[in-house]
Amino acid sequence: MLATRHWDRLGNGGLTFTELGFGAAPLGNLFRAITDDEAHAVLEAAWAGGVRYFDTAPLYGLGLSETRLNRFLRGKPRDDYVLSTKIGRLLKAVPPDRRDGMGKWIDVPSRQEVYDYGYDGTMRSLEFSLERLGVERIDILYAHDLDIFNHGNPAALQARLDEFMAGGYRALVKLRDQGVIRAFGAGLNEWQPCQWLLERGDFDIFLLAGRYTLLEQEALESFLPLCQTRGVGVVIGGPYNSGILATGPRPGAHWNYAPAPDWVMTKAGRLQEVCAAHGVRLVDAAFRFPLLHPAVVSVIPGGQGLGEMASNLSAAGAKIPEVLWQDLRGQGLVRADG
Repeated sequence: MLATRHWDRLGNGGLTFTELGFGAAPLGNLFRAITDDEAHAVLEAAWAGGVRYFDTAPLYGLGLSETRLNRFLRGKPRDDYVLSTKIGRLLKAVPPDRRDGMGKWIDVPSRQEVYDYGYDGTMRSLEFSLERLGVERIDILYAHDLDIFNHGNPAALQARLDEFMAGGYRALVKLRDQGVIRAFGAGLNEWQPCQWLLERGDFDIFLLAGRYTLLEQEALESFLPLCQTRGVGVVIGGPYNSGILATGPRPGAHWNYAPAPDWVMTKAGRLQEVCAAHGVRLVDAAFRFPLLHPAVVSVIPGGQGLGEMASNLSAAGAKIPEVLWQDLRGQGLVRADG
């Protein structure tokens, strides 16, 4: 079975995460349509491999990811897994030609995203997610995409952060205090707004996507040490930086949802060479690296097919020699405090 990590910042029994979690964005037909049966097979393979942490969001497939998890989770003992989803967007039914995510979410419900980080919007989002997922409770709620990547500029982001702190944050505190959820935080693509939130609120767990990997470790400057000091858990999404740390720097490799720039190709190539010298797959090192930090409770790579799921399970079970990390630090490829 997979290794686990227990988090209990609040002293209420906490949550036990498998070090390998399941990021369910690809189940929303991200860039490629898969059938319900294919999605179900990938989830069952994850479960058979020991995965017991599943993360989704209303955004993923405009509701499709959550409804596919509904079928899979039906009949699974509720206390046997940890489930997280997100708030910040409500889904509005529209004609097919007006739906959001054209070209990104393939063959999905006709919905538009409506950003809403307010108190009522947060409560409504939870209600809708419970319905789509078919479960009686969700363990963790993350405020989704409070970052410049999604809102476009610092002023627009600040307006959303202020909206959330004045409304959605209060709702999440109430839900946690009442025992409706076990924990809350934010799921973002940038560590800086994670830190802004952490400095202003009583957060439990952050999901940081793509910003603490073999390629990028700026989060060590201040965010990750602050999490460690406060007992805040960190889930790492995107450990392969959109694929390049899984495939290596091959032609067409992606980083941060786009073709990899030259500096990324060069660094990934150097990382791959050092890993090969120690007989380690680059993807295995990329999975294990974030887990070296004591604040990290789980790593959740995505996976649309059985092959990707098998690779993730293999990476989770790989043994990485300490000398590899020493070599990477010695060559300046990862930070000395990483």
